[in-house]
Amino acid sequence: METVVSIFQGIAILIGIFVLYLLVVALIPGPTVPEQHLEKAKEHTRETNPKPCRSRKDVSFEVKGMSLSAWLYLPENVSTPLPCIIMGHGFGGIKDMGLEPYAIRYQEAGFAVLAFDYRHFGESDGEPRQLVWIPYQLEDWLAAITYARGLKEIDPARIALWGTSMSGGHVIVTAAKDKNIACVSAQCPGLDGHASGEMISKREGIGYILRMIMHGQRDLVRSWLGLSPHKIPIVGKPGSIACLTTPDAYDAFGKLAPENFINEVCARIILRANKYRPVKHAQNVRCPVLLPICDNDNLTPISAAEETERNLGKYAEVKHYPIGHFDIYIGDNFERSVSDQLGFFEKHL
Repeated sequence: METVVSIFQGIAILIGIFVLYLLVVALIPGPTVPEQHLEKAKEHTRETNPKPCRSRKDVSFEVKGMSLSAWLYLPENVSTPLPCIIMGHGFGGIKDMGLEPYAIRYQEAGFAVLAFDYRHFGESDGEPRQLVWIPYQLEDWLAAITYARGLKEIDPARIALWGTSMSGGHVIVTAAKDKNIACVSAQCPGLDGHASGEMISKREGIGYILRMIMHGQRDLVRSWLGLSPHKIPIVGKPGSIACLTTPDAYDAFGKLAPENFINEVCARIILRANKYRPVKHAQNVRCPVLLPICDNDNLTPISAAEETERNLGKYAEVKHYPIGHFDIYIGDNFERSVSDQLGFFEKHL
């Protein structure tokens, strides 16, 4: 009996120490995180963020009482109802961060396009600002689909999903839930948070991982206590505290991000991202899926894409490009990928 009591006392002490640690992490001043100011690459501004398309409409739809901002592109002089491609950005991205060049191409080819901002980001509602929470974003995708299907200009039976990076995983999970999706394009997709975490850990080292976990714990516990969020940069220079610290990430955000881009995110996502594994949902997808894969990707492991291809079976179509994760958005790489995706949509929509 005394042994059992001693064990419970030991467990209680350990729990108390851990709770005290969390309170200290959440409440003490700091740890401070230097801001990361992006160096804008002006030469790419027109290419990645062109002047607003004249036929683009500002629209919105609701999810749980919040208004989500979106852009609706409708082709001119084309009979309705139309097939529609729904677009959402990746980690920390907003709709005016390089999505419009894709949307314009799809619109010119005769497709309607709906590009939206997740809650907590861009022009959409949601507090705290800059919160990436995967269950919420998946709900936003479902709400966008419901909204598009309700538009008189849209054929509800011809809805396609387009995602990139983290949202490349979102569209796989969403299509696994909604069996009426016509087809999916998951570009340089984030399909396995666990595998991505292992890749980052090997590259950045255990010290970086432990510091990031501490920042995530600080933000999460502060949210439990009703305190203001603790935020860290989305992207930063190599060696800094930020979610993305590869040289190509920092340079790419400088090329893609508009002037109003906010380079920060609530740090709690650090504790959840490695548990997000869309690859495990692929076996439940019942529509064609295009996987445009960047073979030199240093953020999303190729092994996850290969496993997803196997899980999709006959529904998988794969395109390989000998480029890095962020190269696909600009220049000749964009032209090749968008052409392949147009061919895919024309075939399946």
